Amino acid sequence: MDVLARANELQAEGHDVLHCGAGQPQSGAPETVNSAAIAALTNPTEKLGYTDSMGLLELRATIARHYLSRYDDVPESSVDTSRIVVTTGSSGAFLLAFTAAFDAGDTIAIASSGYPCYRNILGALGCKLQNVDVNADFKLTATELRAELERRSKAGESKIKGLILSSPSNPTGAMLTPDELQKLCKLCDDEGIQFLSDEIYHGISYGKEEATALSYTDKAIVINSFSKYYSMAGWRLGWMVIPESLEESINALQQNMFINAPTISQTAALKCWDKDTIAELETHVAKYRESRTIILDKLASLPDFNTNIAPADGGFYVYIDVGEDYIAEGLGTTEMCKTFLEEEKVAFVPGTDFEDPSGTLGNRRFRISYSGGVDTATRALDRFCDFWPRW
Repeated sequence: MDVLARANELQAEGHDVLHCGAGQPQSGAPETVNSAAIAALTNPTEKLGYTDSMGLLELRATIARHYLSRYDDVPESSVDTSRIVVTTGSSGAFLLAFTAAFDAGDTIAIASSGYPCYRNILGALGCKLQNVDVNADFKLTATELRAELERRSKAGESKIKGLILSSPSNPTGAMLTPDELQKLCKLCDDEGIQFLSDEIYHGISYGKEEATALSYTDKAIVINSFSKYYSMAGWRLGWMVIPESLEESINALQQNMFINAPTISQTAALKCWDKDTIAELETHVAKYRESRTIILDKLASLPDFNTNIAPADGGFYVYIDVGEDYIAEGLGTTEMCKTFLEEEKVAFVPGTDFEDPSGTLGNRRFRISYSGGVDTATRALDRFCDFWPRW
């Protein structure tokens, strides 16, 4: 976050800064969504007051239909509207889910590499964190989780109560296959582990099949958002599909923490699955795909760039491990990203945000976001190709 703050400072000073740090879609909300918001705001009979705490019933029903039409083998009972919660972004969903499912002192497994807000929110709630290293494909599968469970059992350590994992992943872009997700769901169910499946990058993938945990279990908490595929980041809207056992507690928490997600955002989001909306959103994905190709091709063309690059199967990030050969005392990727920003005015994010803070992997990894458009990705990588040989 220090890099992102400095990038904004440099831009305010008049520099041509290329933002490849945050996962902020270049495009705003779809035109149909904007028009629906304007219509609601200018309608004298539309009060835009409180909604049901779980969200507009019409929106929850639309989300349910989305799962039934988009994914295979999702039972209708798993997406009953009583189990769908419209939230104040996915961040609101994380807070509600963590508070309802876990108690202070519970041990929750997270992937390293993984989204830093999991660690920060769980830590603030008094939970203990167990970082589980991803495998050579940058994935946390049932194999890695089982190994950690066995290690803890032999060491006499407390049981893992929960697991939160994103697929496609932030920061790696790696996606679990349907088989891998099914096996992970089964292991969590068998071991009594509350699985939270973060699916906010669904819709943004590049040839591999997306799967939802709802196809394999009715015990998982599934979290999604309107911020990424739907390009509504600032509208602060997301949703959860929750187990029946958590309906009452999450409803009560929502009433007390948020009352309801923003009513204007919910009203406009009803247009998110219209034919014209999806057509526009797919043009965004096409741009992400083009930017991804540009970045991967330019990195591959760099001489002496003997690094390990995560698969980038979905989402809009490329995550790079430069290895030990390019790391010297005081010259890891944290310093590299700072120097690159100061010299070339491009913001990349060091891996320290995404890795186990007790280890060293964060200082040899970095993330490039290509959500900011094809031109930004092209110019940023041109500057990096000039910078890297000097570094």
